[in-house]
Amino acid sequence: MPTATDLLIRRMYEAPPDGFVAARSAAIADAKKVGDTAAVKRLTALRKPTVAAWLVNLLALRKPELIDQLVELAAALRTAQRGLQGDQLRELSNERRQIVSALVNEARKLALAEDRALAGKLPLSEVEATLTAALAEPEIAEQVRTGRLIRAATYAGFGEVPRPRLRLVTDDVAVEEGVGGEAPETDEHADEGEPARPDTRERAALDRRRREFNERKRELKRELVAARAAEGRADDQLERAEAAERDAGHVVEDLDTELAELERRRTEAQAEVARRKQARRTAEREAAAARRRVGDAEAALEDLEAQAPD
Repeated sequence: MPTATDLLIRRMYEAPPDGFVAARSAAIADAKKVGDTAAVKRLTALRKPTVAAWLVNLLALRKPELIDQLVELAAALRTAQRGLQGDQLRELSNERRQIVSALVNEARKLALAEDRALAGKLPLSEVEATLTAALAEPEIAEQVRTGRLIRAATYAGFGEVPRPRLRLVTDDVAVEEGVGGEAPETDEHADEGEPARPDTRERAALDRRRREFNERKRELKRELVAARAAEGRADDQLERAEAAERDAGHVVEDLDTELAELERRRTEAQAEVARRKQARRTAEREAAAARRRVGDAEAALEDLEAQAPD
């Protein structure tokens, strides 16, 4: 059963990515207000998807049955390749192209249903590349299925899994036993065969050693309590520092994503400028040709009028 946070995250990855950062910030603020630290951690770890990744996420979240077909086809292709089944491989390859094309078209429809202003601005080639990569790599296919992609996939995969940060846990009982164990008492005996008769001086020395031992034990316990308190404060400070570092990293990643998207749009705009410039030059040539034809026609008309009979 999906939790409220699960549903919230799904909505964030279904919505166009230009509103992702604001939605994440609002969700984190709401979770902090109610003291839901688990939700805060989950939301803070989310990354803004590129437009191409968002399109693939829409497919995975809105049309999971189509992604399932893609995964099944990928398994069939791998089986055919291992068995060197040429006819079957050619048939499956044709089916692959048809399915990928259908999925790209479906992603376009879903995106335009969200925002008609996106028409003509969708990186469908990146969507096609991601779906093709999913056919080749089972790990990429599983990533696609989650609906949480943050960038278009390649055959190289999605990067390394973060290593867990380990923390040493100290056994309090063992520490106290190691610090505060009683020192064995030493009986002093007289010569063999005679009863133990420690004199007053030896008893005083033994009592002094016991007092020193107990005082040292209390001192070490105080140091242990102080060290644990300091450890707690250090852990809190470390957690705050890590959270701040993650937030700063998110800002950088979001900016990188936005820069990549702007660069893509700039490239498209430059291509459009080039097309318009070529169209202008063509129009100029046609206009010049038309003006020449007008001049020729006017000249011919004047010649004709000059030759008119009286």
